[in-house]
Amino acid sequence: MKNESDSQVKNETHLSFGQLFKSTFSAFLGVQSSANRERDFKHGKMSHFIWMGLLFGLVFVLTLVGVVQLVMHLTGN
Repeated sequence: MKNESDSQVKNETHLSFGQLFKSTFSAFLGVQSSANRERDFKHGKMSHFIWMGLLFGLVFVLTLVGVVQLVMHLTGN
């Protein structure tokens, strides 16, 4: 029983990777809920969001480059 309360306290003080990913993805799309935003500011670390945002930005740019390369290859240019 004691371990459950310890894990609940830990979960309330730190965001899990899934929560961080979901919050960053939602913010990237611009559809973050107010409750999640408040949770992020209360329990999240700024450095984690910065790194996740940089990762999302890099994946976005690489995806665009890949799509352009694919289209250029398929059109024969």
